[in-house]
Amino acid sequence: MPDKPAPPRPGTAALADVTASDTALRRFLHGLPGVDAVGLEARAATLGTRSIKTTAKAYAIDLAISMIDLTTLEGADTPGKVRSLCAKGLNPDPSDRDTPRVAAICVYGDMAKVAKEALAGSDIQVAAVATAFPSGRAALSVKLADTRDAVTAGADEIDMVIDRGAFLSGRYMKVFEEIRAVKEACARPDGTHAHLKVIFENGELSTYDNIRRASWLAMLAGADFIKTSTGKVGVNATPPNTLLMLEAVRDFRDATGTQIGVKPAGGIRTSKDAIKYLVMVNETLGEDWLSPDWFRFGASSLLNDLLMQRQKLSTGRYSGPDYVTVD
Repeated sequence: MPDKPAPPRPGTAALADVTASDTALRRFLHGLPGVDAVGLEARAATLGTRSIKTTAKAYAIDLAISMIDLTTLEGADTPGKVRSLCAKGLNPDPSDRDTPRVAAICVYGDMAKVAKEALAGSDIQVAAVATAFPSGRAALSVKLADTRDAVTAGADEIDMVIDRGAFLSGRYMKVFEEIRAVKEACARPDGTHAHLKVIFENGELSTYDNIRRASWLAMLAGADFIKTSTGKVGVNATPPNTLLMLEAVRDFRDATGTQIGVKPAGGIRTSKDAIKYLVMVNETLGEDWLSPDWFRFGASSLLNDLLMQRQKLSTGRYSGPDYVTVD
């Protein structure tokens, strides 16, 4: 993904007034159209019935592999585990060198340097979670230090979590200013910025209206990507909440000319599920977003199923359980 300049982003000038004060921001966010939950869920269910076969399925599987942020976010992560994951991202299927590489390796910030060294010379990005992930419960100074440390260690992308407590209590300007501050902390000495993915934790936002408001709030604040979830709560990415975010980035580009990426994360484990999400992207946003630059899957186990299905399409049979690595 190419580097972009620091905020303010091109095209958002027309919406500058809505972030001029807490009152204006609240008025704008609560003035967004209410979400028709029944219609949203019916639309997501309908898109999930699309049948993708043969050549189109093979293309979709390769595309999905190329969009994966291959992730390990465990307290027991070690440098060896991260290096192993990087090796898998670089060469997902050693028996087939035509298999695409993943988009990124996603790790905790203290492992960013290990991942950067392991991926040297490749175009795979290093994504680091920051800002007191996954809870976001820390002082802003701690969150900014967390971000700067990860960028200094070589992170190409920062996945931050919003302060859900502030958002749910209606302190929208606090959330807006925090995202802006983290964006500024993504700066590198050469003037470029690590890309910023803003995680909402949709399972804690409770309502579709809140997800729509969070989407617009993050985009106005300078997010390069909006992301469904941390993968650490009971409800993570779902077709309806992802569809709602896809519609938000579509509407934001219509309003500002600025394109924002989307990353569903957590709970997407099978090729069938991944393909349903790609159909949703294509039907809602078109081919412009069918690229790792604009759509990612946050996943740890999805890659294995994609590799198994890819091998099935190639040979006509499923391999044994030892065909893929257990990460």
